[in-house]
Amino acid sequence: MENNMDKEVLLSVRELQQYFKMGKRELKAVDKVSFDVYKGEVFGLVGESGCGKTTTGRSIIRLYDITGGSVYYKGERICAGTRGYKDAIKKARKDFEEQKISKEELEVTIAQNRAEMKAAVKDHKKWSRTKSKNQLTNEIQMIFQDPVSSLDPRMTVREIIAEGLIIRGIKDKKYIDEQVYKILETVGLVKEHATRYPHEFSGGQKQRIGIARAVIMNPKLIIADEPISALDVSIQAQVINLLHELSQEMGLTVLFIAHDLAVVKYFSDRIAVMYYGKIVELGTSDELFAHPFHPYTRSLLSAIPLPDPITEKNRQRIVYNPMLDHDYSAEGPSMREVYPGHYVLCNMEEFEKYQKEYQETAK
Repeated sequence: MENNMDKEVLLSVRELQQYFKMGKRELKAVDKVSFDVYKGEVFGLVGESGCGKTTTGRSIIRLYDITGGSVYYKGERICAGTRGYKDAIKKARKDFEEQKISKEELEVTIAQNRAEMKAAVKDHKKWSRTKSKNQLTNEIQMIFQDPVSSLDPRMTVREIIAEGLIIRGIKDKKYIDEQVYKILETVGLVKEHATRYPHEFSGGQKQRIGIARAVIMNPKLIIADEPISALDVSIQAQVINLLHELSQEMGLTVLFIAHDLAVVKYFSDRIAVMYYGKIVELGTSDELFAHPFHPYTRSLLSAIPLPDPITEKNRQRIVYNPMLDHDYSAEGPSMREVYPGHYVLCNMEEFEKYQKEYQETAK
């Protein structure tokens, strides 16, 4: 098993919450999600549509103001929410009313959480300032799911790709043109494409333009939000191979968001499986496929089509039903390390069961 203790953590997400108001109701799109992304790795975030994958990516890059939790980049908190601190204060007051804690404990809890909330607001404001925000976008770039809507139809390819350089303050037109032509060739296009508009390109070419716009900034981290889901199957492999080559050549760290586990396995070093706003399993790509523990992960793996027609004919789909597959009436679930580097959302009973399963398969 690879030791992650020696690796540098580039991105750290801690207890991330992203809630949206829907009338009087509140939608928990992302609910207390935590994970680390190591420098130079490809981290896959996978799950079905609506599970919160894209919202997680957009929250990290600050397209949303997060509800709660923190996001750290190179050890600095770039996103901070206040919900967790407010909930902790509310709970402490309730516990005091029910005489579960003393007045002194209540005052300490309130003072501590208010101090932490003040620090969170300060960090949020810091990275909201133009200079800090530009510094952040120089190093973190996003490739969007829909290549059509993510490109301005009134801008030429050159203007789209060069926009980041211009915002950075570069004014040398010759230098900008050289960089644009160079990156176009890197992503499989030619410099003659620079004067054209987005509507003149196919879906695959538009996504290559989106990739070029991201990598021309020479970022340290790229968030790829389902970059192939809107493309034809014949083009998907080309774009995946391009991303793989760029990550190797430029030493990029990639947060790769997708719903296709087969694609994620090919491209990712580690994979986090997300369901209903929570991460239910996290491990290396090979281990997750070899020893899937959570019923939802097994359900996703059973849905992957196989190239052998005989095997495919006999393939049994596993249906995940949380009400039947789990009994959390006595004890709720939490993320537990079944074995080094492999985490599963489970209670103690399930944890012991998964450990036993692993020991039996490892023999």
